[in-house]
Amino acid sequence: MGFHTTFYLSYKLRLLLLFTLCLTVVGWATSSYFMGPIQETPKAKDFITNFKEAMFWGKKNTPSNKASVKTVLESCPPVSPHLRGQDKLIFKPDLTLEDVQAENPKVHRGRYRPEECKASQRVAILIPHRNRERHLTYLLEHLHPFLQRQQLEYGIYVIHQAGSKKFNRAKLLNVGYLEAIKDEIWDCFIFHDVDLVPENDWNLYKCEAQPKHLVVGRNSTGYRLRYSGYFGGVTALRREQFFKVNGFSNNYWGWGGEDDDLRLRVELHRMKIIRPMPNVGKYTMIFHTRDQGNEVNAKR
Repeated sequence: MGFHTTFYLSYKLRLLLLFTLCLTVVGWATSSYFMGPIQETPKAKDFITNFKEAMFWGKKNTPSNKASVKTVLESCPPVSPHLRGQDKLIFKPDLTLEDVQAENPKVHRGRYRPEECKASQRVAILIPHRNRERHLTYLLEHLHPFLQRQQLEYGIYVIHQAGSKKFNRAKLLNVGYLEAIKDEIWDCFIFHDVDLVPENDWNLYKCEAQPKHLVVGRNSTGYRLRYSGYFGGVTALRREQFFKVNGFSNNYWGWGGEDDDLRLRVELHRMKIIRPMPNVGKYTMIFHTRDQGNEVNAKR
């Protein structure tokens, strides 16, 4: 009985102590509330700060709120402000492809787009090539800045024919077209001889509602059209126009004939060939002798 009495008193004593402690805590909290704001301890303050940062981290660091977000570019003007008209061409004898690459740091793998605006057209330049490294180097040196001044998004494709069989310009251009459309959705295709360098950047490398012939004159012909109906050298066709005429004929081996064939295809589909003004469509033809394997096509 004495054991039970002692246990009972101890139990009551513990309850009393617990009740007193609770009253003390409540009183301290209440007095702190009415006497002034609760002061955050350093650790508590750091915890709250970190918690807030964690809550808003995604909002502060999303790409939409960063300064590096790409802004939507406005369309380039119809007439580029960088055009300078007739240019005096200089062909440096020691020029290399490495030099051309160094001169065009913004060109990557033959591709370029203007940084200041959205180009009006995406243009693929197709250049058939064999044994004309010097001509190709000269053309690329002048063509890159020429196209950039026109504020075009462009890609240059050099289609090389291997081996020693007769050259087939038309087939190379067909192959170049098919490869180019695998890379990009191009708006316009420029079929460009490697030995013709444009002199005037007002000769726009853009496609129009009708197929366009860009070589009105060249130095080797006194800057006159070679002959009535001439449609060779450099031509521009939209994707749908080239598809409509079924491209070039693959049957022309050797020099000549494929450009006249293309003109006939264009005319058969009731399209009209347009040209720039004679003082604009001027080219320098880099002198060369006829290549072996590119003799005049006897069946042209």
